[in-house]
Order: sequence, then C-alpha cells, then structure tokens
Amino acid sequence: MPVQLLLTASGPTASVDLSAALVMQPTTFADWLIVLPVALCIGLGAVLMMIRHQTRLHAPIAIAGFAILVGLDAALAWRVASNGPFTMVMGRWLPPFGIAFTADMTGALFALTGGIVALVCAIHAARDIDESGRRYGFYPFLMLLMAGVTGAFLTGDIFNLYVWFEVLLVSSFGLIVLGSTREQIDGALKYAILNLIGTTLFLIAVGYLYAIFGTLNMADIAMKSTAVGETAPLVTLASLFTLAFAMKAAAFPVNFWLPASYHTPKIVVSALFGGLLTKVGIYALLRVMVMLFPVQREELSFVIAISAALTMILGAMGALAQNDLRRMLGYIVISGIGYMMAGIAIGTQAALSGVVFYALNSIVLMTALYLAIGHTARLGGAWTLSGLGGLYAKAPWFSAMVLALFFAGAGLPPFSGFWPKAMLTKSAIDIGAWWLAAAILVAGFISTIALARAFLLCFWRPSAGNAPRAVADMKGPSLMPVAVLTALIIAVGFFPESLMKLSEDAAGTLGDPSAYIRSVFPEGALR
Repeated sequence: MPVQLLLTASGPTASVDLSAALVMQPTTFADWLIVLPVALCIGLGAVLMMIRHQTRLHAPIAIAGFAILVGLDAALAWRVASNGPFTMVMGRWLPPFGIAFTADMTGALFALTGGIVALVCAIHAARDIDESGRRYGFYPFLMLLMAGVTGAFLTGDIFNLYVWFEVLLVSSFGLIVLGSTREQIDGALKYAILNLIGTTLFLIAVGYLYAIFGTLNMADIAMKSTAVGETAPLVTLASLFTLAFAMKAAAFPVNFWLPASYHTPKIVVSALFGGLLTKVGIYALLRVMVMLFPVQREELSFVIAISAALTMILGAMGALAQNDLRRMLGYIVISGIGYMMAGIAIGTQAALSGVVFYALNSIVLMTALYLAIGHTARLGGAWTLSGLGGLYAKAPWFSAMVLALFFAGAGLPPFSGFWPKAMLTKSAIDIGAWWLAAAILVAGFISTIALARAFLLCFWRPSAGNAPRAVADMKGPSLMPVAVLTALIIAVGFFPESLMKLSEDAAGTLGDPSAYIRSVFPEGALR
C-alpha cells in the first residue's frame, strides 16, 4: 500500500505518494554488500593517509583491509549466485534519478578476482616496497586504486563508470611514478597522455549518450536502446565507446603505450597493472557493447574482430622479439586482450563465456607472472634473457612454478589458460569465422615459442661465467604470494567446471539483461 505524506500548507492538505519516487522498503544488511567494498577501500585509504608518517603500520592495515575486502566480495558473489542481480540506490531515490550500484554475476566475479590479487600484491609489497615507497603513499594509492576498480565493476550508472575510471587513473599515476627515476617519469608520461585521451573520449561519449537517451542509468539505457535505434546515431556512439575502452585495454592500434610504460614501475605495481587494470577496459566493453548496444556491436563486429586478430598476433610477435622480461610480459598482456576482443566480436553466449573465463584467469595469471619475474630478477641479478641463466639449478621448485605459469600463459593443457582459448576457438568456428579461429591458434603458437624461449634461456641454460651476481635467495615466505596464485591457476586448470559455470551465468546476464533490468526497475518503479 503506498505511503502517504500529508503536507499542510495555507490551502488544502496535499497527499504525496512517496513510493513513486523513493525506495520505501528498509535497507537490509545484505543490500549494503554492494557498496561496502568501495567504502572500505576509500575509508582505509583515508586512514592510511592520516597515519602516513607511521609507515610500519601501513602494510598490516592494508593486508587486513584487503582480506576483509575479499570476504565482502565473496559474500557479494554468493548473494548474486543465490538470488540473482540486485541494486542499491543512493539516497533511496528510484532509478533513473537515483545513482545505482548494481551487482550481477559479471561484476561480482570481476570484483572478487580483483580483491584476491590486490590482497596477494599487498602481501608481496610488504617485502618489496621500501620505507621511501611507503612514505610516499604506496598503500594509500593502492587502496584508492582498488576503490576505483571495484566501483567500476559494481556501478549501474555509466557516468559513474567514468568517475571510477578517473579514480583508478589518478591513483595509478601515483603508483607508476613511485621511485621517481628518469625511466619511471618517462613511462608515466606516456601512460598518462594516452589514458587521458581515452578518458576524454569516454566523457565525450557519455555526454553524447545523455543527449540521446536523457538518462545515464545502464538498465534504463538497455531498455531504450532498441526503441531509439532507428532514429539515433547509435553506431557512432558505440564506435566512440569502443575506441575509448580499446585504449584503456591496450588493443591494436592504440596499444603502444603499454609496453612503453608497464616495465618502469615497481614489479608489484606492474603486476597489478598488467593483471587488473587492462581488464577494466574489457569489462567496460562487455557492459556497454554487449549489454547496452548489442545491435551496434553486431554492426561493428568485423572491425572489432580485425583489431582483435592484429592485437593477438602482433602482441605475441612483440613478446618473441623482447630481451627484457618485463617488456615481454607487457606484450603477452596485449596479446591476451586480443583474445577477449575476439570473443566480444563473436558475441555468442559461448564466446562471451570464454571472454569472462579468460579475463578472470588472466587477472590472476598475469599478476602471478609479473611477481614471478620479479623473483627471477632477484635470483639471477638481471632482467634480461641475455643476462640470466642456470636458475633451475639454484631454485628448482621456484622454476617449476614459473614453468606452470608459462604453460598457462601459452594456453597449454591441462593448465587454466587452455580452457578459455578452446572456448573462444570453438565459438569462432561455430559461426564460420575460420580466419579468426586461425588467428587465435597462430597467436597461441607464437606465445608458446616466446615463453618457452624465456624459460630455456633463463632457467634451463647453464649460467654464464660473467653473469650478474644474484641479489636474493628464493626461499621462505617471500614466495608465498606467487605460490598461492600458481596454486589457483593449477586448480582451475584441472577443475575448470565451476568457473565455466559461473562464466556462463555471467555471459547469460550480459546477453539477456532482463534480470539486471528487473533488479533496477522492480514492478511499479518510476521510469
């Protein structure tokens, strides 16, 4: 029964039905799960800034905070898996006027995976980041970065997607220049300029979108996009979004900024950037192009597929040409973006399942690979293939972990990288895109050669007599972060069914957003 509000004025009493504008049901604790992860990161970031001079407390507070974040994200994913998408609006105003946070399976899975790698990187950073790095704000920047990333995954408003992009971009600037070396400043400049261009394109597209639809709520846009498709220039709008997010994700031909910048910061920062930040661009492409503009995605599918094929193959060839391990992984990241772009171009539910599976796996895998080559450089005293050798004899167990990660990165069975590549290849064949399936296989073959070459030269080849002196031993708790991520990679490789099922559920919500829309606009809500 609608709630009535009686307003007494000089004239007759007026009756206002608040249920037409506000959410009248009490907010349950479970509803707060959707905003608590963001609030936690912002709150702890502020706390760390207030105690910025007590740097010995930064690591334990951050690690405890990220452990709580993983718990909150896991509870959020469990609720979505059990009850479907749900929405919480700020100020209790009904959408599209109220700013919405909406969690579906895609957003919840991305947020949970991001929280896991952030926790692992915070543990690694306790040994990797020195007093100077902590004093200049590594952990507050890391908290702010995760607030932006998590907010981007959970927002239901496209302008706030832009806002969270800005939050993570500002914090990433701080992380990439930490250390203030000439190389870092040069890499940060390239990173900043290209990302600011992409962000500007994103903002222009958002303004264009509001002019067309008169709303920024994603569920509202998803309902209206089909109706206005005949009269509005939605292909132009979709092209702007695709270009902006392709720059964020480092897809061809706007990918040259990534290998020029990701090798410059601390290795734990490179791990977060390579593992997590590029996937925010892929997530945005899934959300906007698949859920909001499916017809326009279909019209642009061939262009996206061409970009995907070139990204895959040129990224793999770039990795094969590198001598520096960090640059090699930068090109492996780029090649992986191509696989996910290929799935978006195909657009079937099976292909989108492969994209989600690949993205979640890549977040964990690329983070683990960057952390592993950081240990490799400490063990061998160099970052280059020409300067390393004989590492298997020094650290056989660590070498075995790196080999497992390289197998997963190459997409070889039975490791986790094999399954999403197989899903994407089959999806391409199913729609008759043989050339795209061939590109996936060729890129995978070249990546296998690049990673095999790196392992043979760094680990299997005998150490040269003039090799640089090793600067660390690989034993004790320092290997725990890499070991945890490697165990996850191996477990998913041998038991992929659960993640496949979750990825299929996520793809189903993207392809058919009716449940997402119902969570935002329940029956009787104002539209």
